[in-house]
Amino acid sequence: MVEKIFMNQAAVITGAGVGIGYEIARQLALRGASVLLNDMDESLAHQAATQIQSEGGTCIGVGGDVADITTIRGLVAKTVQHFGRLDMAIANAGITIWGSFMEYTPENFERVLSVNLRGSFFLAQAAAHQMREQGSGGRILLMSSVTGHQAVKYLSAYGMTKAALEMLAKNLVIELSPYNITINTIAPGATNTPRNVADDPNFFPAWSSVIPLQRPAEADDIANAALFFLSPTSGYITGQSLVVDGGWSNISPTPSLDFVEKQ
Repeated sequence: MVEKIFMNQAAVITGAGVGIGYEIARQLALRGASVLLNDMDESLAHQAATQIQSEGGTCIGVGGDVADITTIRGLVAKTVQHFGRLDMAIANAGITIWGSFMEYTPENFERVLSVNLRGSFFLAQAAAHQMREQGSGGRILLMSSVTGHQAVKYLSAYGMTKAALEMLAKNLVIELSPYNITINTIAPGATNTPRNVADDPNFFPAWSSVIPLQRPAEADDIANAALFFLSPTSGYITGQSLVVDGGWSNISPTPSLDFVEKQ
């Protein structure tokens, strides 16, 4: 029997049609939370929500690009409209656009920043406004990456955005703590998700060869860390980042990235 530790709580999570975001949404719903699940692909958002509902969870799917501030504010408003409140906001949406620093285009740069940074910043802002109004505190969780801690070739822009999210969480401790709102980040390492495998069909064996625990993370490895930060047991933790990478960042070898060079 799964303990319903999130009963009577509502959450919004972005970029959750598949992979890590989906698993966080699923685990929250199965533990009693009412979840609004967002994905840029509206049909995928509805499909994911329907799957969670079939397992007994309360979940609705909403499409929309988090680079659009109107979309972000609308997600928070819809969460309150459907569930009456907002207790947790998880800024999971993010994109990876690989590329050499010397040839990186302004268009790709702007897209990475608009999704990874603007989307996360303004979700946190909209959620914090609602939590402050409710007066009962809340949890905000940002999704960083080990690339915000260690350099990986072809990910200069992406890594920059992830490091920035960790600094954002530290800074917002000052402004959010008076309202009993905690904000933390998770920095996943290589994770076995559809997006990563689509980028690199050799993803699993390549990363298994360089990670001390000899495998990439699975989505539930990251979701377990997320549930800790969102749960009542972490109420005195804020402004922190938890690296979940099987030990990779302690040694930081990188497998072949030939798939980028062939693009």
